[in-house]
Amino acid sequence: MNQLYPEIEPYNTFNLKVSDLHTLHVEESGNPNGKPVVFLHGGPGGGIEPVYRQYFDPDIWRIIIFDQRGCGKSLPHAELEENTTWELVSDIEKIRKCLQIDRWTVFGGSWGSTLSLSYSIMHPERCEALILRGIFMLREKEIRWFYQEGCSYIYPDAWEKYVEPIDASERGDMVSAYYRHLTSKDMNVRLKAAKAWSIWEASTSKLYLNEKSLHHFENDNVADAFARIECHYFINKGFFEYDGWLLDQIDKIRHIPAVIIQGRYDVVCPMISAWDLHRKWPEAKFHVVQDAGHSMTEEGIRSKLIEYTNYFSKK
Repeated sequence: MNQLYPEIEPYNTFNLKVSDLHTLHVEESGNPNGKPVVFLHGGPGGGIEPVYRQYFDPDIWRIIIFDQRGCGKSLPHAELEENTTWELVSDIEKIRKCLQIDRWTVFGGSWGSTLSLSYSIMHPERCEALILRGIFMLREKEIRWFYQEGCSYIYPDAWEKYVEPIDASERGDMVSAYYRHLTSKDMNVRLKAAKAWSIWEASTSKLYLNEKSLHHFENDNVADAFARIECHYFINKGFFEYDGWLLDQIDKIRHIPAVIIQGRYDVVCPMISAWDLHRKWPEAKFHVVQDAGHSMTEEGIRSKLIEYTNYFSKK
């Protein structure tokens, strides 16, 4: 099994103003003269974690990580205005130009895979390779499975805690009900909903659950940004032209070297999405980790991701 690289600190941290409203927190670590890779975190609204740097050989990679709009150290916190998929795609380009990078590898899992696909479809000439994990394409059936009915049959205990803040009369459309709570002016209502939404995802993300989740959802600010921004994207159907738009664009990127890595027992982003992408994009390498769920920190997924960051570092 491939192990994480040692912990490292950024050699460059800066704020990038991307609109009159939004400013992004950006970090560079590893080798300043190395192969550039941009890491697109999950959520949307998840923010960055120090462990993300450890998936890349720091002697080879120039690692660029940033907090997407409204989360982590980016400002304003938990802001929904001017926060869409296409504004995030534009932000990635602004970071690339600011750092004077011609082409880079794009790495993304979960929502990060959605954003990686969106970016590469719009800017294929800027993508040297794609490393994708836990495929999520924000289709209606994917949202319904996790937030309305389906995953609830596998995790009924966690589901009871997820639905608890929502009145029984509103549970026919959980995403809409949660959106009303998460945009409430009453901070108590908002934070109660944010924690329940966030903990539901944390409770289902690993095949073997433990108490340590990737994000710190006991923190009000972390849960608030994560839940509000996720729900905002989901109720707006990812800001895509139509359901299934991403899959219909894959021909535009089939020439880009890529790998798709998927946990067999991923219930957050079930394997059908990775399989659908694989069928549309047979040129991309495809790996199913048989003893894993959704989290990139699970042993098999971690090892396979590092195998491919090492593989693409030599290309």
